[in-house]
Amino acid sequence: MSHCKVQALIEAQVEMGSVNELEHKSLFRKEEDATQTKAASLMEQGSLSPSFPEHATKSPKNSVLKSIKIVIFSNKLNMLLPFGPLAILVHYMIDSKGWVFLLSLIGITPLAERLGYATEQIFTVGGLLNATFGNVTELIISIFALKNGMIRVVQLTLLGSILSNMLLVLGCAFFCGGLVFYQKDQVFDKGIAVVNSGLLLMAVMGILFPAVLHYTHSEVHAGSSEMALSRFSSCIMLIAYAAYLFFQLKSQSNSYSPLEEETNENEETCGEDEDPEISKWEAIIWLSILTAWVSLLSGYLVDAIEGASVSWNIPIAFISVILLPIVGNAAEHAGAIMFAMKDKLDLSLGVAIGSSIQISMFVVPFCVVIGWMMGEQMDLNFQLFETAMLFITVSFPDSNARIEVV
Repeated sequence: MSHCKVQALIEAQVEMGSVNELEHKSLFRKEEDATQTKAASLMEQGSLSPSFPEHATKSPKNSVLKSIKIVIFSNKLNMLLPFGPLAILVHYMIDSKGWVFLLSLIGITPLAERLGYATEQIFTVGGLLNATFGNVTELIISIFALKNGMIRVVQLTLLGSILSNMLLVLGCAFFCGGLVFYQKDQVFDKGIAVVNSGLLLMAVMGILFPAVLHYTHSEVHAGSSEMALSRFSSCIMLIAYAAYLFFQLKSQSNSYSPLEEETNENEETCGEDEDPEISKWEAIIWLSILTAWVSLLSGYLVDAIEGASVSWNIPIAFISVILLPIVGNAAEHAGAIMFAMKDKLDLSLGVAIGSSIQISMFVVPFCVVIGWMMGEQMDLNFQLFETAMLFITVSFPDSNARIEVV
């Protein structure tokens, strides 16, 4: 009898032990599953990087014909490309400055857009680095104008580029975004906006000081002090711009990524669109070809500015401030508006303000330095009215943009 009780107790203890073992295994499996689930969620948010990323950046290798098809025939704006060779033919056959200017202006428009496309294929990091190489058109036109001694045209063209980006592009982007999303507040990152505003203010101060020195008649040496201050300020702005590029790409790379919520919502739809369509070497070759073609047309364009002004009875100031900047930034204008209409206001601000920073902090002082090397008296004195307009333009978005910031 006692033997049966002992055996029953042993069997009960064995069963209890197996149950405890099963419970322990199930708890261990739950903890392991929870750990894997957490790791997977972190990978989706970008906190962890798996050994074999799902959306790896691909570098396609296209044939020559396919590369031409992607770069030339994939954009409807490229239908304007034949106007470039037509401008050259008109120059040698008819020699009508007005028609040469108009045809060159139209022919440069798709080239400016394709230059931006080529730089995006090379520099996939986005942001200000793309803007640095995306405004090559304005830089080339300015250099050719400097070569011809048209310093006032250079100043007005660069001023018009900043004004068009800050007023026309931002205004249209805010307006169109408000029409589409009139029932909600569009938001953008406050930190990035503050840094950009600081850079624009620094650029305006650099342009303002030579004008103030000139109009207050406080120069020690008339003319030479103003020129020395302009060149010194230009060197400082170039150094500050290079430091900000390093700040954007290295130190604060996470600050310039899209908002986390927007990234999670559009991860599946936008992941494949970020892959480059052509390889980097193809993009470099196309960038060289397009830059050479823009340089050729810019020479004819600059030579025909004065003749077009006389034949059409249009002031050179209007051509420099209005026509040239709109053509050079046409693709950026359309892109900023489309981003705002898709509730991606950070991208709209990056396009408009980033281009303005690039022109004011890089192109303007770079033209001063290039003019210094050429022996041209290129300075930062944009005259009193133009400098005041620039100051008001930079201050306008901070004081009047009625958009909720994050």
